[in-house]
Amino acid sequence: MAVTLHALAQAAGVSVSTVSRALSNSGHTVNEGTRQRILTLATELGYRPNILARGLRTDRSFTIGIIVDNIVSPFTPIIIRGIQDYLKTKNYFSVIINADWDPEAETEAVHQLISRAIDGIIFVESWLHGASPPLDLADKPYVFVHRLFAGMSGNCVLVDEQFGARLAVEHLARLGHRRIAFIGGPQGWYASADRLAAYREVLQEYGIDFDPALVREGNWEVQSGYPAAKEFLALPQPPTAIFAANDLMALGAIYAIQEANLSVPKDMAVVGYDDREIASIARPTITTVTLPGYEMGYVSAQLLLSRLEGQAEAQEPVRIRGRLIVRESCGAADGKIPLDHYQTHTTPPELLPRRRQRAEPQ
Repeated sequence: MAVTLHALAQAAGVSVSTVSRALSNSGHTVNEGTRQRILTLATELGYRPNILARGLRTDRSFTIGIIVDNIVSPFTPIIIRGIQDYLKTKNYFSVIINADWDPEAETEAVHQLISRAIDGIIFVESWLHGASPPLDLADKPYVFVHRLFAGMSGNCVLVDEQFGARLAVEHLARLGHRRIAFIGGPQGWYASADRLAAYREVLQEYGIDFDPALVREGNWEVQSGYPAAKEFLALPQPPTAIFAANDLMALGAIYAIQEANLSVPKDMAVVGYDDREIASIARPTITTVTLPGYEMGYVSAQLLLSRLEGQAEAQEPVRIRGRLIVRESCGAADGKIPLDHYQTHTTPPELLPRRRQRAEPQ
Protein backbone atom coordinates (compact mmCIF):
# COMPACT_ATOMS: atom_id res chain seq x y z
CA MET A 1 0.00 0.00 0.00
CA ALA A 2 1.32 3.42 -0.95
CA VAL A 3 2.58 5.64 1.84
CA THR A 4 0.54 8.85 1.94
CA LEU A 5 1.67 12.37 2.80
CA HIS A 6 -0.45 12.13 5.98
CA ALA A 7 1.23 8.88 7.01
CA LEU A 8 4.66 10.39 6.43
CA ALA A 9 3.70 13.45 8.51
CA GLN A 10 2.52 11.18 11.34
CA ALA A 11 5.76 9.19 11.27
CA ALA A 12 7.81 12.40 11.35
CA GLY A 13 5.67 13.98 14.05
CA VAL A 14 5.07 17.16 12.06
CA SER A 15 2.25 18.73 10.09
CA VAL A 16 1.36 17.75 6.51
CA SER A 17 2.27 21.26 5.33
CA THR A 18 5.75 20.93 6.88
CA VAL A 19 6.28 17.60 5.08
CA SER A 20 5.07 19.13 1.83
CA ARG A 21 7.47 22.06 2.12
CA ALA A 22 10.39 19.80 3.01
CA LEU A 23 9.79 17.47 0.06
CA SER A 24 9.26 20.25 -2.45
CA ASN A 25 12.28 22.19 -1.17
CA SER A 26 10.20 25.34 -1.52
CA GLY A 27 11.31 28.76 -0.43
CA HIS A 28 9.39 28.46 2.87
CA THR A 29 11.68 27.86 5.82
CA VAL A 30 11.93 24.32 7.20
CA ASN A 31 14.52 23.56 9.84
CA GLU A 32 17.37 21.68 8.13
CA GLY A 33 17.42 18.96 10.74
CA THR A 34 13.67 18.45 10.34
CA ARG A 35 13.95 18.45 6.56
CA GLN A 36 16.68 15.81 6.58
CA ARG A 37 14.66 13.65 9.01
CA ILE A 38 11.62 13.86 6.71
CA LEU A 39 13.68 13.01 3.63
CA THR A 40 15.23 10.02 5.40
CA LEU A 41 11.82 8.76 6.51
CA ALA A 42 10.42 9.24 3.01
CA THR A 43 13.19 7.03 1.62
CA GLU A 44 12.84 4.40 4.32
CA LEU A 45 9.05 4.19 3.99
CA GLY A 46 9.12 4.24 0.18
CA TYR A 47 7.06 7.41 -0.11
CA ARG A 48 6.26 8.53 -3.65
CA PRO A 49 4.46 11.82 -4.31
CA ASN A 50 0.99 11.70 -5.83
CA ILE A 51 1.63 13.75 -8.95
CA LEU A 52 -2.10 14.04 -9.77
CA ALA A 53 -2.91 15.46 -6.33
CA ARG A 54 0.11 17.70 -6.47
CA GLY A 55 -0.99 18.98 -9.86
CA LEU A 56 -4.48 19.76 -8.61
CA ARG A 57 -3.01 21.81 -5.77
CA THR A 58 -0.59 23.72 -7.96
CA ASP A 59 -2.37 23.75 -11.36
CA ARG A 60 0.61 21.97 -12.92
CA SER A 61 1.14 18.59 -14.58
CA PHE A 62 4.82 18.40 -13.57
CA THR A 63 5.51 17.24 -17.12
CA ILE A 64 7.88 18.89 -19.60
CA GLY A 65 7.75 18.33 -23.34
CA ILE A 66 11.00 17.79 -25.25
CA ILE A 67 10.83 18.25 -29.02
CA VAL A 68 13.86 17.10 -31.01
CA ASP A 69 14.60 17.28 -34.72
CA ASN A 70 16.43 13.95 -34.83
CA ILE A 71 16.37 11.54 -31.92
CA VAL A 72 19.38 9.63 -33.30
CA SER A 73 21.60 12.68 -33.77
CA PRO A 74 24.97 12.06 -32.05
CA PHE A 75 24.38 15.07 -29.79
CA THR A 76 20.67 14.74 -28.96
CA PRO A 77 20.76 11.79 -26.50
CA ILE A 78 23.35 13.38 -24.21
CA ILE A 79 21.45 16.69 -24.21
CA ILE A 80 18.26 14.83 -23.29
CA ARG A 81 20.13 13.00 -20.53
CA GLY A 82 21.16 16.34 -19.04
CA ILE A 83 17.57 17.61 -19.23
CA GLN A 84 16.12 14.52 -17.60
CA ASP A 85 18.75 14.34 -14.87
CA TYR A 86 17.85 17.84 -13.72
CA LEU A 87 14.09 17.24 -14.03
CA LYS A 88 14.41 14.18 -11.80
CA THR A 89 15.82 16.32 -9.01
CA LYS A 90 12.57 18.33 -9.09
CA ASN A 91 10.22 15.34 -9.55
CA TYR A 92 9.31 16.32 -13.11
CA PHE A 93 8.50 13.88 -15.90
CA SER A 94 9.32 14.38 -19.58
CA VAL A 95 7.68 13.47 -22.88
CA ILE A 96 9.92 13.31 -25.98
CA ILE A 97 8.66 13.86 -29.53
CA ASN A 98 10.79 13.49 -32.67
CA ALA A 99 9.90 16.12 -35.31
CA ASP A 100 12.13 14.61 -38.03
CA TRP A 101 13.35 18.01 -39.35
CA ASP A 102 9.79 18.90 -40.36
CA PRO A 103 8.46 22.36 -39.28
CA GLU A 104 4.87 21.18 -39.69
CA ALA A 105 5.52 18.12 -37.54
CA GLU A 106 7.13 20.36 -34.93
CA THR A 107 4.11 22.67 -34.88
CA GLU A 108 1.81 19.67 -34.50
CA ALA A 109 4.00 18.37 -31.66
CA VAL A 110 3.62 21.71 -29.87
CA HIS A 111 -0.17 21.50 -30.17
CA GLN A 112 -0.22 17.88 -28.98
CA LEU A 113 1.87 18.70 -25.92
CA ILE A 114 -0.21 21.74 -24.99
CA SER A 115 -3.40 19.66 -25.30
CA ARG A 116 -1.91 17.31 -22.72
CA ALA A 117 -1.35 20.16 -20.27
CA ILE A 118 2.45 20.06 -20.17
CA ASP A 119 4.06 22.83 -18.14
CA GLY A 120 6.70 23.88 -20.67
CA ILE A 121 8.69 22.78 -23.71
CA ILE A 122 12.39 22.38 -24.45
CA PHE A 123 13.37 22.37 -28.13
CA VAL A 124 16.57 20.39 -28.79
CA GLU A 125 18.70 21.14 -31.88
CA SER A 126 17.44 22.23 -35.26
CA TRP A 127 18.44 22.01 -38.88
CA LEU A 128 16.35 25.12 -39.62
CA HIS A 129 18.99 27.83 -39.77
CA GLY A 130 18.15 31.51 -39.76
CA ALA A 131 14.38 31.03 -39.79
CA SER A 132 11.90 32.20 -37.17
CA PRO A 133 10.67 29.64 -34.65
CA PRO A 134 7.25 28.18 -35.56
CA LEU A 135 5.68 28.82 -32.18
CA ASP A 136 2.16 29.10 -30.85
CA LEU A 137 2.79 28.11 -27.27
CA ALA A 138 -0.28 29.55 -25.54
CA ASP A 139 1.96 31.35 -23.04
CA LYS A 140 3.81 28.16 -22.05
CA PRO A 141 7.44 28.77 -21.06
CA TYR A 142 9.99 27.32 -23.46
CA VAL A 143 13.75 27.07 -23.95
CA PHE A 144 15.82 26.32 -27.04
CA VAL A 145 18.98 24.28 -26.54
CA HIS A 146 21.69 23.99 -29.20
CA ARG A 147 19.49 25.97 -31.51
CA LEU A 148 19.57 29.62 -32.55
CA PHE A 149 17.29 31.71 -34.71
CA ALA A 150 18.10 35.05 -36.30
CA GLY A 151 17.41 37.89 -33.90
CA MET A 152 16.68 35.63 -30.90
CA SER A 153 18.14 36.72 -27.57
CA GLY A 154 16.90 35.00 -24.42
CA ASN A 155 15.49 31.48 -23.90
CA CYS A 156 18.54 29.88 -25.55
CA VAL A 157 21.27 27.59 -24.25
CA LEU A 158 24.10 27.36 -26.75
CA VAL A 159 27.69 26.25 -27.18
CA ASP A 160 30.19 29.07 -26.85
CA GLU A 161 31.46 28.31 -30.36
CA GLN A 162 34.05 31.06 -30.53
CA PHE A 163 35.57 30.10 -27.18
CA GLY A 164 35.92 26.48 -28.26
CA ALA A 165 37.44 27.33 -31.63
CA ARG A 166 39.87 29.70 -29.95
CA LEU A 167 41.04 26.85 -27.70
CA ALA A 168 41.82 24.74 -30.76
CA VAL A 169 43.63 27.38 -32.83
CA GLU A 170 45.47 28.90 -29.90
CA HIS A 171 46.67 25.45 -28.89
CA LEU A 172 48.25 24.99 -32.33
CA ALA A 173 49.76 28.47 -32.26
CA ARG A 174 51.26 27.81 -28.81
CA LEU A 175 52.85 24.67 -30.23
CA GLY A 176 54.70 26.88 -32.71
CA HIS A 177 52.63 26.43 -35.86
CA ARG A 178 52.45 29.44 -38.16
CA ARG A 179 50.71 27.92 -41.19
CA ILE A 180 47.44 26.70 -39.70
CA ALA A 181 44.72 25.63 -42.14
CA PHE A 182 41.00 25.62 -41.39
CA ILE A 183 38.26 23.28 -42.66
CA GLY A 184 34.92 24.87 -41.80
CA GLY A 185 31.31 23.79 -41.99
CA PRO A 186 28.85 24.86 -44.70
CA GLN A 187 27.72 28.45 -45.05
CA GLY A 188 24.52 29.41 -43.24
CA TRP A 189 25.41 27.61 -40.01
CA TYR A 190 26.08 29.76 -36.97
CA ALA A 191 28.71 27.28 -35.81
CA SER A 192 30.57 27.62 -39.12
CA ALA A 193 30.68 31.40 -38.95
CA ASP A 194 31.65 31.53 -35.27
CA ARG A 195 34.45 28.99 -35.60
CA LEU A 196 35.87 30.76 -38.66
CA ALA A 197 35.73 34.12 -36.88
CA ALA A 198 37.61 32.69 -33.89
CA TYR A 199 40.23 31.15 -36.20
CA ARG A 200 40.91 34.52 -37.82
CA GLU A 201 41.02 36.35 -34.46
CA VAL A 202 43.61 34.00 -33.00
CA LEU A 203 45.80 34.23 -36.09
CA GLN A 204 45.76 38.01 -35.78
CA GLU A 205 46.54 37.92 -32.07
CA TYR A 206 49.56 35.68 -32.70
CA GLY A 207 50.83 37.81 -35.55
CA ILE A 208 50.03 35.19 -38.19
CA ASP A 209 48.92 36.48 -41.59
CA PHE A 210 45.55 35.18 -42.76
CA ASP A 211 45.91 33.19 -45.99
CA PRO A 212 42.64 32.44 -47.87
CA ALA A 213 44.38 29.47 -49.52
CA LEU A 214 44.41 27.78 -46.12
CA VAL A 215 40.61 27.87 -45.70
CA ARG A 216 38.21 25.29 -47.16
CA GLU A 217 34.48 24.76 -46.68
CA GLY A 218 33.31 21.29 -45.70
CA ASN A 219 29.93 19.71 -44.96
CA TRP A 220 30.63 18.19 -41.52
CA GLU A 221 31.31 14.75 -43.06
CA VAL A 222 34.52 12.70 -43.40
CA GLN A 223 34.26 12.93 -47.18
CA SER A 224 34.70 16.72 -47.13
CA GLY A 225 37.71 16.72 -44.81
CA TYR A 226 39.63 14.38 -47.11
CA PRO A 227 39.69 16.52 -50.31
CA ALA A 228 40.27 19.70 -48.32
CA ALA A 229 43.44 18.23 -46.82
CA LYS A 230 44.53 16.94 -50.26
CA GLU A 231 44.27 20.52 -51.58
CA PHE A 232 46.30 21.84 -48.65
CA LEU A 233 49.01 19.25 -49.30
CA ALA A 234 49.24 20.32 -52.95
CA LEU A 235 50.03 23.95 -52.06
CA PRO A 236 53.57 25.28 -52.69
CA GLN A 237 53.72 25.92 -48.94
CA PRO A 238 51.49 23.34 -47.24
CA PRO A 239 50.26 24.03 -43.71
CA THR A 240 51.91 22.39 -40.73
CA ALA A 241 48.61 22.10 -38.86
CA ILE A 242 44.88 21.82 -39.61
CA PHE A 243 41.95 22.85 -37.44
CA ALA A 244 38.84 21.04 -38.66
CA ALA A 245 35.52 22.38 -37.38
CA ASN A 246 34.36 18.92 -36.40
CA ASP A 247 35.88 15.52 -35.67
CA LEU A 248 34.58 13.80 -38.80
CA MET A 249 36.27 16.32 -41.09
CA ALA A 250 39.41 16.03 -38.95
CA LEU A 251 39.33 12.27 -39.53
CA GLY A 252 39.01 12.80 -43.29
CA ALA A 253 42.02 15.13 -43.18
CA ILE A 254 44.04 12.51 -41.29
CA TYR A 255 43.20 9.90 -43.94
CA ALA A 256 44.47 12.22 -46.69
CA ILE A 257 47.70 13.02 -44.82
CA GLN A 258 48.41 9.34 -44.13
CA GLU A 259 47.64 8.43 -47.74
CA ALA A 260 50.39 10.88 -48.77
CA ASN A 261 52.81 8.81 -46.62
CA LEU A 262 53.01 11.60 -44.07
CA SER A 263 52.66 11.26 -40.32
CA VAL A 264 50.10 12.83 -37.99
CA PRO A 265 51.30 14.64 -35.94
CA LYS A 266 54.98 14.48 -36.93
CA ASP A 267 54.47 16.04 -40.37
CA MET A 268 51.15 17.75 -39.79
CA ALA A 269 49.11 18.34 -36.62
CA VAL A 270 45.31 18.02 -36.65
CA VAL A 271 42.72 19.27 -34.16
CA GLY A 272 38.97 18.61 -34.38
CA TYR A 273 35.83 19.75 -32.57
CA ASP A 274 32.91 18.01 -30.77
CA ASP A 275 34.76 15.14 -29.03
CA ARG A 276 32.75 12.39 -30.69
CA GLU A 277 33.53 8.81 -29.72
CA ILE A 278 35.51 8.36 -32.95
CA ALA A 279 38.03 10.94 -31.70
CA SER A 280 39.18 8.65 -28.88
CA ILE A 281 39.48 5.47 -30.99
CA ALA A 282 40.95 6.81 -34.24
CA ARG A 283 44.64 6.28 -34.87
CA PRO A 284 46.13 8.62 -33.95
CA THR A 285 43.57 9.67 -31.36
CA ILE A 286 42.26 13.13 -32.17
CA THR A 287 42.85 16.24 -30.11
CA THR A 288 39.49 18.02 -30.00
CA VAL A 289 37.20 20.46 -28.21
CA THR A 290 34.22 19.07 -26.32
CA LEU A 291 30.68 19.98 -27.25
CA PRO A 292 29.14 20.20 -23.75
CA GLY A 293 25.80 18.58 -24.58
CA TYR A 294 25.05 17.22 -21.10
CA GLU A 295 25.70 20.59 -19.50
CA MET A 296 23.53 22.37 -22.07
CA GLY A 297 20.65 20.01 -21.42
CA TYR A 298 20.99 20.31 -17.65
CA VAL A 299 21.10 24.12 -17.75
CA SER A 300 18.18 24.34 -20.19
CA ALA A 301 16.00 22.40 -17.75
CA GLN A 302 17.12 24.70 -14.93
CA LEU A 303 16.17 27.75 -16.97
CA LEU A 304 12.77 26.37 -17.89
CA LEU A 305 11.84 25.51 -14.31
CA SER A 306 13.09 28.89 -13.12
CA ARG A 307 10.68 30.50 -15.59
CA LEU A 308 7.90 28.31 -14.22
CA GLU A 309 8.71 29.77 -10.81
CA GLY A 310 8.20 33.26 -12.21
CA GLN A 311 11.81 34.34 -12.70
CA ALA A 312 12.50 36.77 -15.52
CA GLU A 313 13.57 35.55 -18.94
CA ALA A 314 17.29 35.80 -19.69
CA GLN A 315 18.12 38.76 -21.94
CA GLU A 316 20.99 36.97 -23.68
CA PRO A 317 21.60 33.34 -24.65
CA VAL A 318 23.40 31.23 -22.05
CA ARG A 319 26.60 30.00 -23.70
CA ILE A 320 28.25 26.90 -22.27
CA ARG A 321 31.97 26.50 -22.82
CA GLY A 322 33.63 23.26 -23.82
CA ARG A 323 37.23 22.33 -23.10
CA LEU A 324 40.23 21.12 -25.04
CA ILE A 325 40.99 17.40 -24.91
CA VAL A 326 44.64 16.89 -25.84
CA ARG A 327 45.35 13.56 -27.53
CA GLU A 328 47.88 12.30 -30.07
CA SER A 329 47.00 14.12 -33.30
CA CYS A 330 48.52 17.47 -32.33
CA GLY A 331 51.85 16.21 -30.98
CA ALA A 332 51.27 17.46 -27.45
CA ALA A 333 49.57 14.55 -25.72
CA ASP A 334 50.38 13.34 -22.21
CA GLY A 335 50.81 16.77 -20.69
CA LYS A 336 53.75 17.98 -22.77
CA ILE A 337 52.41 21.52 -22.44
CA PRO A 338 50.47 23.02 -19.51
CA LEU A 339 46.69 22.81 -19.91
CA ASP A 340 45.54 25.21 -17.22
CA HIS A 341 44.78 27.88 -19.82
CA TYR A 342 42.58 25.54 -21.81
CA GLN A 343 40.68 23.92 -18.95
CA THR A 344 39.12 27.20 -17.75
CA HIS A 345 35.33 26.78 -17.56
CA THR A 346 33.37 29.95 -16.82
CA THR A 347 29.91 28.46 -16.40
CA PRO A 348 28.67 29.49 -12.93
CA PRO A 349 29.24 26.64 -10.45
CA GLU A 350 25.56 26.47 -9.55
CA LEU A 351 24.77 25.66 -13.20
CA LEU A 352 27.24 22.81 -13.46
CA PRO A 353 25.71 19.35 -13.01
CA ARG A 354 27.21 16.63 -10.90
CA ARG A 355 27.47 13.61 -13.14
CA ARG A 356 26.78 10.22 -11.67
CA GLN A 357 29.74 7.87 -11.64
CA ARG A 358 29.24 4.52 -13.28
CA ALA A 359 29.45 1.72 -10.72
CA GLU A 360 32.36 -0.67 -11.11
CA PRO A 361 31.36 -4.24 -11.96
CA GLN A 362 31.37 -6.60 -9.00
